[in-house]
Amino acid sequence: MIKEPYLEFSQGIHCCPRAGITEYMVYDSKFKVRKKEIFVGAVGTSQSLQSLNEWIEKCSNFIAAKPNSNQPNLYTSFSGFNENSGFSAKLIYEEEITKRIFNRDIKRVLEIRNWNKLVSEAVDLFYNNILFLAQNRNVDVIVCVIPNNLYKKIVNKNEDNEVEEKIDDTHTDIEMNFRRALKAKAMHLSRPIQIIRQLTFQDTSTQQDIATKAWNFCTAVYYKTGQTVPWKLIKNEARSAACYVGIGFYRSRDKKILNTSLAQIFNDLGNGVILRGTPVEIDKNDRRPHLTSGQAYELLSSAINEYEFALETSPGRLVIHKTSNFSDEEIAGLRGAAEDRRINSIDFITILDSTFRFFRDGIYPPARGLSFKLDRDHHILYT
Repeated sequence: MIKEPYLEFSQGIHCCPRAGITEYMVYDSKFKVRKKEIFVGAVGTSQSLQSLNEWIEKCSNFIAAKPNSNQPNLYTSFSGFNENSGFSAKLIYEEEITKRIFNRDIKRVLEIRNWNKLVSEAVDLFYNNILFLAQNRNVDVIVCVIPNNLYKKIVNKNEDNEVEEKIDDTHTDIEMNFRRALKAKAMHLSRPIQIIRQLTFQDTSTQQDIATKAWNFCTAVYYKTGQTVPWKLIKNEARSAACYVGIGFYRSRDKKILNTSLAQIFNDLGNGVILRGTPVEIDKNDRRPHLTSGQAYELLSSAINEYEFALETSPGRLVIHKTSNFSDEEIAGLRGAAEDRRINSIDFITILDSTFRFFRDGIYPPARGLSFKLDRDHHILYT
């Protein structure tokens, strides 16, 4: 069992983010210069936007925990998102920073029988409105509310759609994922987006309780604003400062470049910056994109430069992770960049999906930090 790390908040420490915010306020509330008003833009139908307005109003106040629960540590009350409670800030939501999608446009998309085309059109419909808000309105984050009827279509492929796609010349081997596609397309706008189903605003027995949903929504919006720090890991002075680098790949917007390297750099506060790398090739053996030694060297060197510029110090340790195995070329390039900066501690972590399922006696889910070792290079960690 890996011990739960303590988090630092404005007025104290706690291992639970929700309890810490409630009792000790968000970490950045100790600063004199901080963002106290978060402007929430939104895209959706008239009904969806009205539901969001009511939801944000509800989240501004205290919400009691799930009643009669035998799991009080799992289902906690929501402190309320306002200037006098844990977040010490307020959400600003006004009609002038929203964009309405007409029902006729939703209907037009729903009539498309080819599933990939349907998802593509749905992405474009939301993106065009996100683009307008990002370029013409003062917004910190943009919430995209997916109507229930559209959500059912973009997550489920029915048999009619599948039959048509088999004979459609425009069918692609890689199915589109609405959430990923929309976030990738909007990435260059430098405005974070939060995608949420309209159904989330309803209180039903098949969903999470209201307080839990409020915690998830408000914490995500607060963090995504970018100029905010809800909490930070307590720094161990005996350890060297660490730079965390995540390497991924994505398709270019014009679809001409299949994969481009991408690095996300995070410091101890959880603040990050995204760097774009160069086009890469698909490996013929494992059918996954990989960096050449030179590309890996340049990408990590740029990441270290960004870290040093932001913190005015060099990292003593590098933690590099990706969702596929590291090739020998990648390791050589990454090690070379670290050695040239005289960084001796470097961890390579591959994070993969697993079919393993953990269960725990009693009424609580498995404890975070549960881990066991398969061999020297393979471990399983429950987070």
